[in-house]
Amino acid sequence: MKTKRAIKQLKALKKYAPDSMRLAAEWNKPWHVLISTILSARTRDETTIAICAILFKKYESIKMLANASLKDVKKIILPVNFYKTKAKNIIACARVLVEKYNSNPPHDFNKLMELSGVGRKTSNVFLAVMGKPAIGVDVHVGQISRKLGWTNHKEPWKVEKDLQALFPKRYWRSINYILVRVGRTYRGKKEDELIEKIKEI
Repeated sequence: MKTKRAIKQLKALKKYAPDSMRLAAEWNKPWHVLISTILSARTRDETTIAICAILFKKYESIKMLANASLKDVKKIILPVNFYKTKAKNIIACARVLVEKYNSNPPHDFNKLMELSGVGRKTSNVFLAVMGKPAIGVDVHVGQISRKLGWTNHKEPWKVEKDLQALFPKRYWRSINYILVRVGRTYRGKKEDELIEKIKEI
């Protein structure tokens, strides 16, 4: 796969990525972006946005969330998948942000990875929203990338490395956004038909 062709395919896919599904765009505080990204794993954006609106209204600062009752947080985020684990993680994450980072999430991949509930994908998605060149790889990104021949790997970190090698840095931030939106909008046969169309480019 050549870079020039891959860029054309990415730009073509962007036309099929609806702007209505924008999780990170809902929040303007870095800690909001990080916490909502942690909660969004395996959960629909619409659900995460609705739950975070309630969560952030009750806990107006990261310090308040750091001191929150686990029982109360579980009750609020109940509709989110894996809510029990995520409740523990976001409180623990908030505590470290308050104690170690003056309430501001670090813009460093390795430091982010040390936070509770933050893995490689969450770190990269957060950094991308913060304007840093990063590629968050989830199921949709991996699947569409393989179908288009951008990678042959299944391991997220290997997919990430292939995409980094294929695309110039200025495109990294948009890859997750575009492919996730396409993957969530077009499923099964519809996705396959769209990918075949894009492969012709």
